[in-house]
Amino acid sequence: MDWLSKSLVFREIIRPLLDVSILAFIIYRSYEILVRTRAVQLIKGAILMALVYLLAFFLKLNTLLWILNLLVPGLVIGIAIIFQPELRKIFTQIGQGEWLKLSGRTARVNIESIVNSIEVMAERRWGCLIVLSRNVGLKSIIESGTMLNADLSSSLLLTIFSENAALHDGAVIIREGKIIAAGCLLPLSEQSDIRRAFGTRHRAALGLAEETDAIIIVVSEETGAISLAFDANLLYDLSADEITRRLHILLDYREEEELEIEE
Repeated sequence: MDWLSKSLVFREIIRPLLDVSILAFIIYRSYEILVRTRAVQLIKGAILMALVYLLAFFLKLNTLLWILNLLVPGLVIGIAIIFQPELRKIFTQIGQGEWLKLSGRTARVNIESIVNSIEVMAERRWGCLIVLSRNVGLKSIIESGTMLNADLSSSLLLTIFSENAALHDGAVIIREGKIIAAGCLLPLSEQSDIRRAFGTRHRAALGLAEETDAIIIVVSEETGAISLAFDANLLYDLSADEITRRLHILLDYREEEELEIEE
């Protein structure tokens, strides 16, 4: 096959396939990021507005077209303001380069140790914030606390969050099965519709869940209720069994366990 034939094959077959494959991969990874945030609402709203615009264009509804043309610039700015936390999270994940990975699975964390410790803390009404790092880096959060880099265990978590401990007011960061740091400061949520009963710990948990893909466990000092924050959502007053179930799902451990059983 001469160079002319090879060039023709590249232009007619390989290049279109490469073009479609790269585009499909980008769309797929972008969708995976979007479904983890409330930005999916943004997409639904944009699609609805586009359908209305197309309808007005094809039916020649000049008044509606004129109004839409006036509103679109303001809507774009309004969407950017309203969904600022979600858009920031999307670009943070892209900036971290994690969207290029074929799998977002992290190293195993001893979920049993965490659940055992939070059960004790809930019973004793010890407030706590436990952050499970996933893909998005938490360097600035880790640097705000005290570095530990210790093996994860229930006894260590209980020691950190005991009432008289120096680090009990901050958050513990867990990554790849280790307690990386303690006493860390988390950003507070700016959501206006958050429950007034929620204190600083819950607002901090939700704030980090809005900016990163981390999973945050909260134990209320006032009520002993256990909550879980992830993907800009906060689930309040969950049982230990429910926390365990959701952590296995969020960390993709159920899929790994099924593969181990099959082997």
